[in-house]
Amino acid sequence: MKPLTTQPNLVEQVRDAILEEIAAGHFAPGDRIIQEQLAQALGVSRQPVQQALVLLRNQGVLHDAPGRGLLVAPLDPNHVQHMYDIRAAIEGLAARRAAELGAERAAKAGPALIEAGRKAVAAGSVAKLIAADMKFHEFIYGLSGNPLIAPALETHLTYTQRVMGEVLIRDEKPRDIWDQHAEILDAIATGNGDRAEALVRGHLLQAAQFMVNRVRAKTATP
Repeated sequence: MKPLTTQPNLVEQVRDAILEEIAAGHFAPGDRIIQEQLAQALGVSRQPVQQALVLLRNQGVLHDAPGRGLLVAPLDPNHVQHMYDIRAAIEGLAARRAAELGAERAAKAGPALIEAGRKAVAAGSVAKLIAADMKFHEFIYGLSGNPLIAPALETHLTYTQRVMGEVLIRDEKPRDIWDQHAEILDAIATGNGDRAEALVRGHLLQAAQFMVNRVRAKTATP
């Protein structure tokens, strides 16, 4: 048997690269995705591109084009709301368990994630802000001790990146969520499960309202 590696495989790297381009606004809703062009730009064969596109279609980022091929899917505000509702429920549990099981690790490793997020905001980098946000939430999943949480939320995190890119790339200054993240980290690091769960739920439901309002405003604009 071949030894396992913690590094993303090629298909995952291709998927992440395509998702980053979509989140950065380089592909707009309704744009057709051309496998050959992506393969050439990424310097890979068509096979990993094809597999990555299937993953993104299954995760709601792409949808089937009339006839054949794939298009960048438009954002559905109702789907955005439903996705954040699910995240709030599951991540509230993750935060509670993280406070119960991972308080010491949170206190040691968490501040660096908060600092990285604040630097992303100061730099005005949406791409770095999205990456820092994902790392923070994934950090909580790891602290929870529940190996089912991260896989359960994988599709929702992918769609979250799509939503954040679509909304925040048009803001003059990226939305600063790191005071909220710092509060969440403090609750986890001090072992306060009740507070950690409530803060995460509130954080995500507030994010849902912000994102849904922005998506609705965009879709209403001619």
